[in-house]
Amino acid sequence: MKILVCISHVPDTTSKINFTDNNTRFDANGVQFIIGPYDDYALARAVELKETSGATVTVLNVGPADTEPTLRKALAIGADDAVRINAEPTDSFFVARQIAEHAKAVGYDLILMGRESIDYNGGAVHGIVGELLGIPSVSPVMKLDIEGNKAKLAREIEGGKEYLEVNLPFVAGCQEPIAEWKIPNMRGIMSARTKPLKVVEPVSVDSGIKLKQFELPPPKGAVKMIPADNVQELVSLLKNEAKVL
Repeated sequence: MKILVCISHVPDTTSKINFTDNNTRFDANGVQFIIGPYDDYALARAVELKETSGATVTVLNVGPADTEPTLRKALAIGADDAVRINAEPTDSFFVARQIAEHAKAVGYDLILMGRESIDYNGGAVHGIVGELLGIPSVSPVMKLDIEGNKAKLAREIEGGKEYLEVNLPFVAGCQEPIAEWKIPNMRGIMSARTKPLKVVEPVSVDSGIKLKQFELPPPKGAVKMIPADNVQELVSLLKNEAKVL
């Protein structure tokens, strides 16, 4: 079984976010980048399937050369080889098209990725990839087991869980608790240095999406302390200032 795991290269959640060029470009200075946390779950489950069923695991990222340390970390965790699509990930459709073109050329039994990246939180790439490839896409997947040519899944839905079966190949957007995060050990780190990392030029895509400007959320306002016995004032503030009632 051939598994493709698509990973994002995203800022650590503790990083301070700033923008430059009149708020049209993300400022990467001083920012620590990591594998997207949901992608980490997808990668961990792929490595488990590799260990139990002899699958091969390829990791893929759409990004410039500075994303290669993130790919090397994925190799250290247990992936067999890596592919970097040499392009800026401008939007969900652009990224999905790059993934789909690569998947068409190689052929994979299973495509895993996080349910969303933590930078844009679009949650759209897995669905677009499935549509472009003409195969099912399921998200958010919390449990994944492979039995022959079928996958048994559990996914989160409003108010509960849904259990279903899907024929391979298909695309899964993953989240916890599909697997436990894996931390690279020294042997994995050393072996990652020599594992193949292939750079592929992107296909031309006109997604029709243009970035206008980034905008930081407004700063938090001052806290107002209301005496516990003054319910009327609390209700008034929630209704007239916070406007949540």
